[in-house]
Amino acid sequence: MAKSRIPEKVQRALWARAAGRCQFRGCNCELIGDLLTGKEDKMFGFVAHIVADSSEGARGHPTRSALLAKDISNLMLLCAKCHRLIDNEAPDDHPEELLVRMKEEHERRVRLVSGIQPDRASHVIRFGANIGKNEALVARDDIFASMLPERSPASFETIDLEMLGLSLEDNDEQYWQVQQTNLQRLFADKIRGRIERQQITHASVFALAPQPLLIELGRQLCDILPAEVHQRHREPATWKWQNDSDPIEFLVETPTEINSKVALILGLSATVSKDRIASVLGNDVSVWSITVNSPHNDIMRNAADLTFFRQELRRLFNSIKSAHGEGATINVFPALPVSAAVEVGRVWMPKADLPMNVFDQSRKIGGFVSALQIH
Repeated sequence: MAKSRIPEKVQRALWARAAGRCQFRGCNCELIGDLLTGKEDKMFGFVAHIVADSSEGARGHPTRSALLAKDISNLMLLCAKCHRLIDNEAPDDHPEELLVRMKEEHERRVRLVSGIQPDRASHVIRFGANIGKNEALVARDDIFASMLPERSPASFETIDLEMLGLSLEDNDEQYWQVQQTNLQRLFADKIRGRIERQQITHASVFALAPQPLLIELGRQLCDILPAEVHQRHREPATWKWQNDSDPIEFLVETPTEINSKVALILGLSATVSKDRIASVLGNDVSVWSITVNSPHNDIMRNAADLTFFRQELRRLFNSIKSAHGEGATINVFPALPVSAAVEVGRVWMPKADLPMNVFDQSRKIGGFVSALQIH
């Protein structure tokens, strides 16, 4: 129990710096009001000392305790549970240095979030299978944190588009038709009308789904709505752009002969050989491609690389149409990071580009199968 009385102005300043939330790392619970009990104006927080105000207290010191007793740099706002933890239950596990870092991290985050302008707000769209059960992959707090400092969530509620759980296998043509129709319906119900009414002016997209459906999501979003598509990284496991690698050098290949059949290989996450294309379309096919020297599944780490990919793909769509004419269809074979797959659909323009027949790699048959038609 603290022996000193903290001046009210210091307490108010601490509550403001903490934004009324517990500053213990991983807690962050709100400490003002409780709408469920009707105590909206009640304050549930405790002003706790990092270095105790007594030498006998937790982390106490013979001389520093008195000097820091009323110093805001030595005070944390905590909930009752975290207060008991650091002072009574496990004080030795919570040394001064650790608590100071927690306090600084929390207050830095509050300054960052509160400094974001209202016009930087963005609606969060999540797309995938069983979002509720796979919360670890699309966890709200992780998603919101990955948007900072460029954007902030426009609402604490995310817009969730979920794939249907079907008994059909993904090599069944009906599987893709049902999933495509479901996605189109969900998008129309939850998003399109709000875009038209200008209730959504920017979107942040977090998607984990089969490649053809990611491309369909991008088509629904198109380029009319400003959006940032995020990438789920494996190391570290986060949605936040890492910007820690050299720029990707995209390799663009054009065919030596123009045939009636058109194939487009998009191989950034894995290699897609021309033999695999020939086994589906035959040998009389013109193959266009965007690849890299060393494809791997954690390649898209820089936001700028996704922009460059969009630019290369836009140019390639134009070149394919110019070479093959209006009557052709582009057979797309994607092996892409999730963000790049969504951008394929966003870059594609319905009135300007050729129709796409998007293929998916089926483990059951050991090859590509036609999945979605985009036209």
